[in-house]
Amino acid sequence: MSVTTSRTLKIFPGLLALLTLAACGGSSEKKVCNASNCCGGSDACPATQVVFANGLDGMVAGFPVNPVTGALSAPTTTPGPAMSLGMAAMNSQFLYVSELQPNLGDPSTISAWSINLGNGTLTTVPQSPFSLGPLTVAGGLAVDHSAQVLYVGDAGKIDALKADATGALSPLPNSPFPSGINIFLTIDPQDHFLFAADDRPPGGVVAFTIDSTGAPTPVTGSPFPVIPNSNDNTQPTEIVVDSSGKFVYTGLLLTNQIAALAIAPSTGVLSPVPGSPFATGNSPFHLATVNNFLYVSNIFDHALSGYSIDPTTGVLKPLSGSPFAIPAGPLTSDPTGQFLYTTIRGSMLAFSINASTGALTPIGSPIPYVGASVLTFVQ
Repeated sequence: MSVTTSRTLKIFPGLLALLTLAACGGSSEKKVCNASNCCGGSDACPATQVVFANGLDGMVAGFPVNPVTGALSAPTTTPGPAMSLGMAAMNSQFLYVSELQPNLGDPSTISAWSINLGNGTLTTVPQSPFSLGPLTVAGGLAVDHSAQVLYVGDAGKIDALKADATGALSPLPNSPFPSGINIFLTIDPQDHFLFAADDRPPGGVVAFTIDSTGAPTPVTGSPFPVIPNSNDNTQPTEIVVDSSGKFVYTGLLLTNQIAALAIAPSTGVLSPVPGSPFATGNSPFHLATVNNFLYVSNIFDHALSGYSIDPTTGVLKPLSGSPFAIPAGPLTSDPTGQFLYTTIRGSMLAFSINASTGALTPIGSPIPYVGASVLTFVQ
């Protein structure tokens, strides 16, 4: 456990975190909206959006987003964790960020803020940060919005934490739940299934069903291999579900591939997509699904691979021009899938997405930024 965690942090000290939040003012007056004037509380006006990033400087930065053009503005900041592998928002009300302690064995924590829906500012939730206890390694986060439960990837287990009306967290009964060595988590759009990238060699995906309380139950046959009938060590990285909730994708760090698995809708059992795993660039780490597209940051290539997703089979096909010469970190998109955001050391980047081809076009100039360590997107 400790060897794997140490290796991941050493190779990727600057993982990015982004979060986009729908947040609009309370005016009921009907107005005409354009690139310079976004009105609040109007059916004719798109909601204000903010991109949050947990910076390498230990600050949570909130970048306002122009909802018409997708352009970012200079951020405001709030003190946050020094090293994080996970960020998530719950129902646009609360923002959670995991903190990985520098000394293994020290209790990991979850920092929590309430989100002002009018302006995107953050207020610390009472009793935050919340300790996971000794011998914990807080990794990626995922949220069951209907049950208001936050899941934390941990060393050999998954912590399931219930949020109350203030955003304060407390463990569900029987939490933590046994699992693999999982750093990254994801949930399907319907909040039916929870998936974790299992870092135990040769690598796999752990699957759980989720009941109405948010309690996870292992799916029969879990964990599922990312490469069937292979003993090669793969080290799965970030894991995502497509927008339809039919397919799971995870990067395979050591084999430079993307594993694709189909989700059985009634049971959550996973089976390989035809042709999986698919070739990608050097060290695929960060993934994002946007409508019928998948984007992958290849860390050591300093490039971004793009794929179309067959909506019936889940098969991946490289986009024209992929890989793109974009030195991307973690990735996120706006609620409509029009814009893609990422950050590297020194810059925050924004791109428009061609709805037909998946091609990316830069929006404005990069915003100077220290860089960040984790990502999630919420609307």
